[in-house]
Amino acid sequence: MSLLVVGLSHRSAPVSVLERAALHVDAQVKLVQDTVAAEPASEAAVLATCNRIELYADVDKFHAGVAELSTLLAQHSGVGLDELTPYLYVHYEDRAVHHFFSVACGLDSMVVGEGQILGQIKDSLARAQELHTAGRLLNDLFQQALRVGKRAHSETGIDRAGQSLVTFGLEQLAAGTAVPDWALGKKALVIGAGSMSSLAAATLARAGVAEIVVANRTAERAERLAEILNDAGDVAARAVPMDSVSDELTRADVVVSCTGATGLVLTAEAVAAGRGLDTQPGDGGMPSRSGAGAARAARPSADQTAEENCPLDLAPMPATAGFSVLGEAAVAGMAASELEQHAAWVDNAPRPQGSVAVVDPVEEAGVIAALAATAAVIGWVPERRRPEPVAEIPRPTPSLFLLDLAMPRDIDAAVHRLGGVRLVDIESLAEASADAPMAADVDQVRRIVADEVAAFGAALRAAHITPTVVALRSMAAEVVAGEIARLDGRLPGLDDKQRGEITQTVRRVVDKLLHAPTVRVKQLAAEPGGAGYADALRTLFDLDPETVAAVSRAEESTTDEEGRGSA
Repeated sequence: MSLLVVGLSHRSAPVSVLERAALHVDAQVKLVQDTVAAEPASEAAVLATCNRIELYADVDKFHAGVAELSTLLAQHSGVGLDELTPYLYVHYEDRAVHHFFSVACGLDSMVVGEGQILGQIKDSLARAQELHTAGRLLNDLFQQALRVGKRAHSETGIDRAGQSLVTFGLEQLAAGTAVPDWALGKKALVIGAGSMSSLAAATLARAGVAEIVVANRTAERAERLAEILNDAGDVAARAVPMDSVSDELTRADVVVSCTGATGLVLTAEAVAAGRGLDTQPGDGGMPSRSGAGAARAARPSADQTAEENCPLDLAPMPATAGFSVLGEAAVAGMAASELEQHAAWVDNAPRPQGSVAVVDPVEEAGVIAALAATAAVIGWVPERRRPEPVAEIPRPTPSLFLLDLAMPRDIDAAVHRLGGVRLVDIESLAEASADAPMAADVDQVRRIVADEVAAFGAALRAAHITPTVVALRSMAAEVVAGEIARLDGRLPGLDDKQRGEITQTVRRVVDKLLHAPTVRVKQLAAEPGGAGYADALRTLFDLDPETVAAVSRAEESTTDEEGRGSA
C-alpha cells in the first residue's frame, strides 16, 4: 500500500475554478467515505482550505488510484472531470510526503509561512478519525506533518517570511499604510464566526479598531466571539443576527467576511444601497459607466445609430473615417472569425452622405488580404503597433474596505466597480502574494522538510517489516515451547529448577541466532528499495501470511486508538 495525493490549489488552478470546486463539510465527509469504499483505497482524508482541495489516500494501485481519486474529486466538487483534470496535480509515495510536509510548514501557502494550515490539518485528521477512514498510514502521516510544521516555526524564522492570510489581506487593504495607523478608530463588521473570522476579529482588535460587530447565522457563536473580544479588553464588540448586516453596512468602515455559504453574502447592489451609492438602472445595479462607455452614451443619436449593432462592442471611429485596419489597436489580437464578423458589419453599415475615405481602397484591400492570410495561419490578427496608453480613471478615496476570505467568495466581485469601495479577495491576494519576497529562513525550512521526509520514509519502510519480524519471533517462541514439552516427556524426572535453566538456555540460543538478522533486516528495509526484505524473510522461514497480517491488524488497531487520543 502506498500514499497518493490528488488535488488542486492556488498554484495549479485559477481562483474561479477553486471557487467552483470548493467543498462544504458534508461534501468532504461524503468524499472520504466514497474514497475508502472504492477498490484502490483503504484509507482517505481530505484537506480543504480557502486555497486548496487535496485528497490523501492509501492505495494499492497507482494508476487506478489516480483515476478513481480524480473522478471522485470531480463528482463531489461539481466540476466536470474534463474541465478539472488540467488543474489537478498528483504526488505519490515520498513525493506525496514531501508535498504534505511542505504544506504543513506553510511553504505551499498563498502567504508563505502562515501557521493557520496546522489547525486545518489537525481538523482534517480529526474528521478522518471520526469517520474511521484514517488508518495507520494517514494517522502517522498527519501527526508527523503537525510535528514538522511546529518544528519549522520553532526552529526557524519562517514566521517572518509571511503572515496569516488575514494580516496579508489587511495590508493589501491599507495599501502601503501601516495597518495599525490605517485601522485606528475604524468600525469593523466581521461576517462569520469560524476560525478565520475569529482570527480576523482578533487581528483587527490588536490593530486598534474602535468597534467590532460580529454577524453569524448561529447567534450563539457570534455572541461567544463578541464576549471573547470584550473580555480581552482591546475593543468594544457586539453580536448581531445576519439579517442586520445591511444596517451595519451603513456604519462600518471595514468588512471582513468568511462564511461557509454557497452563495453570495454581500451583493454589489446591497453594498451600493448600504453606502448610498448611485446606481444606474439597466446596468446591473452598478454605478454609471465612465470613460469610453460614458462617452458613447453621451453621443448624439446619429452616432449611436451607427454603433448600436456593433457585434464586438469595439471603440467607435469617426463616421467620416471609414473602416481601417492599418495598425488599429482595436483589432490587434482579434480572432479571424471575429475580424470577418466585424468587417461584414462595417461593410453593410449605412454611410453618411458625403463621407470621404481617408485610406486608398486598393491599399486597404491589400492590407486586409495580408491580414486575412496571416490570421488564417496563426488564428488571430497580429498587433502591428503598441496601442496608445489609456489614462487611468481617477477613483474616489475609499471609505469602505472589504476583505473576502471565503471560498467560494462571499462578496460580489463587481463591488470593485463601486466608487469609494476597495475590495480584496482571494483572487487579488493570490496575485499580490506572487510578488512577495521569500525570506532566507525558507531555505532552512526546506532542509527540515527534506530531512523529515527521509526519516518518515525510513520509519515507514521499517514499520512495513516489523509484523514479519514479530511473526518470526512468535514462531521461534512456539518452537521453543514445543521442544521443552517434548523434553518433559523424555525426562520426566527434571525438577522445576532444571527445567527452568534448560528453557532459559534454549531461548537465549534462539534470541542470539535471530538478533543479528532481524536487526540487519530492519536496517536494510528502512533504506530505499528495502520493501522486498519482508517478502524474503517470509519465504526463508516459511511464515504464514495470515499470521503476519494478524500482527499488522493488531498494530493498526493500537495506532488508531493512540492517534485518536493525541489528535
